Amino acid sequence: MIDRLPDPELFRQGGFKLAARLFGPGDIRGTEEQVRRFREYAQAEDGLADEVVAMFHRLPKGQGRALFERALTGGIAAVDDPPRELVEFFRAVEATPYWVDYDRLDRGARAITRTGVLGLFPLGDMSLMGGYLASRATKSLVATGEIEHMAGRRLVETAAWWIEVTTPGKLRPGESGYAAALRVRLVHAYVRAAMNRRDDWDYAAWDRPVNQVQTTGTLLLFSLVFVLGTQLLGIRYSARERADIIHLWRYAGWLLGVDEELLPATEEDAWRLLWLLAATEFIPDEDSKRLAKALLVSHEQVGSGRGAAGRVLSHLSVRVHSSISRLVLGKTNADFLELPDDPIAQGAVVTAAALNYAAETVRQYIPGATLLREVVGGLERRRYLDQLSRIFQLDPTYARHMRAA
Repeated sequence: MIDRLPDPELFRQGGFKLAARLFGPGDIRGTEEQVRRFREYAQAEDGLADEVVAMFHRLPKGQGRALFERALTGGIAAVDDPPRELVEFFRAVEATPYWVDYDRLDRGARAITRTGVLGLFPLGDMSLMGGYLASRATKSLVATGEIEHMAGRRLVETAAWWIEVTTPGKLRPGESGYAAALRVRLVHAYVRAAMNRRDDWDYAAWDRPVNQVQTTGTLLLFSLVFVLGTQLLGIRYSARERADIIHLWRYAGWLLGVDEELLPATEEDAWRLLWLLAATEFIPDEDSKRLAKALLVSHEQVGSGRGAAGRVLSHLSVRVHSSISRLVLGKTNADFLELPDDPIAQGAVVTAAALNYAAETVRQYIPGATLLREVVGGLERRRYLDQLSRIFQLDPTYARHMRAA
């Protein structure tokens, strides 16, 4: 008989407990040996990307980054006499794994796209807020000073990046989503290098900075947690759609430098990996509270400068976003993060989810409705990006984050 460990806090209450019962593959609890093996990856980084960043520092300012950008769009063959580190990085990246199916990537992207702007709620209220429970991962965020003081901008930039990666056709080599994934991989390497230079980095308590476990956590928050979150908000997927979304993020994770052993091939793999992550990483501390508060402040700012109506909008924004987080993360985690507890707002979220579920059920039986929803969802996302670009002047190269690191 296999001796399985008890469920972590995340799976004992709230939306994750409900989702595991409704959508999970059964008993996903891990063993001591599986936890030990998983924890080994907390000491693993991303050697290929780290060497590229070291090469950038060796070359004259801006030269290495210019070579990287040229290889992003034209491939390493387009770079004359490239440095060894750049060759090794792009040879690995351009050796697309045998399991990548571009048709499945596009189908997964279309399934995500049809959630439209609604799909952005789980991104902030479940994926980012839930990610703050992983206190080791928050250390790099707090140390850069970026997240706490510019939470709104980072939330917007994350949403813009996520939309780029999940737009049909954009993960093909040379396309914008493909480039976005590799640029973020480079940002991770910059942050890692910066944290490794600090005298106060506590390796015993915090592991290696931006390690493989943490990058895997990001991958799961954007894939399985997104699927679960949208399902809890009433979205319905076919089994093939869910499998294709996991496939899309398997490839995106590969581009981000996640070790192949940690890339879930199926939805069941993702569930088991999420359990291991929750059991070993979701241990919140005071930094988790600080980041959660900063995210709520960014939600409050939507009504800034709009007078009395703006104050109402700010209040509603905080209450709705907090209610979604609270319903999914559970009372214990939500209380620890000091999220407002508003039963009326929570009831409104549950009601809206039921209405979405009814509409989604009807969609499945009307010919052409799914395709129409994909088109409308794509337009919603593009309009949202256009609005954000005018307000925040988004930088798709992420140069600012590399300078900050």
